[in-house]
Amino acid sequence: MSAIHETSRQRTYAGIAIALAAAAAFALANTSANVAYHGGSNPLTVAGTRFLLPTAALIVWLRVSGLPLALPARDAVIAVVLGIVTAFYTWALLRSFSSIPFALAVLIFYLFPLMAALIVVGLGWQKFAWRTLIAIVVAFGGLALALDLRGGHLETEGVVLAFAAAAGLALVVAVSSRMFGAGDARPLTLYMAAAAAVALLIVCAASGDFAWPQTSAGWIGFAIAGALYAFAMIAFFIAISMIGPVRASLLSYADAVISAILGVVVLGQALSLVQAAGIALVIAALIWATLRR
Repeated sequence: MSAIHETSRQRTYAGIAIALAAAAAFALANTSANVAYHGGSNPLTVAGTRFLLPTAALIVWLRVSGLPLALPARDAVIAVVLGIVTAFYTWALLRSFSSIPFALAVLIFYLFPLMAALIVVGLGWQKFAWRTLIAIVVAFGGLALALDLRGGHLETEGVVLAFAAAAGLALVVAVSSRMFGAGDARPLTLYMAAAAAVALLIVCAASGDFAWPQTSAGWIGFAIAGALYAFAMIAFFIAISMIGPVRASLLSYADAVISAILGVVVLGQALSLVQAAGIALVIAALIWATLRR
């Protein structure tokens, strides 16, 4: 029994490390995407193309591993639907930025760990844990302080879109975790990434809002953002298969913390005491939740 327990503990620690690596990659990808925007691209183009690289990477990885690309028909259909939902919540979040302040949209979007927890608990897929719920609430409160919400133009449409984006990601996290079980997350992630890429590229083509970078710096930011997002997406779903949807989602709050640190270090932004306190709250909640045992 001790050997089994030790193996389980090592798997948990590995899953936590992978989830944190995914959060760091998401933060760095968003920072690089800003460079691409300044170089002439736009959010919809970056979003529409960033699922192509994880699709290609997973095909190569699975082939090298000697694993089949095909999924059972039922699993394939569910994965494609989850990919379409992924495309939808990505689009909804981008659209919300034009209607409500960026910080408010991000704050609403980060309700997804709580929504995912409610889904998996409500459907009986995971036991309810007060400690995890408290950690999510504390981390969310810390994020609210760190984002330093200000007044601004507010439209109901933007709020609804941000909530829809959060619900979409929560649904993807909950259902995909059920599909993964404790098995290999890569085949399902491949189908999700491919479906999301196709859906978003159709949106780009239909809207005519497609813009490649026009500068060398923009292309570098575009390429780095795509590579980092590919790693982050694959790592995030692998983490879900290792430590479960609630804990992996909770660790996504590290994304906001790392983004704030990057803003200070890379962009020279200043943090107020309130923002610093919010970051400290998020970090404390993550440590408390992940090391609770």
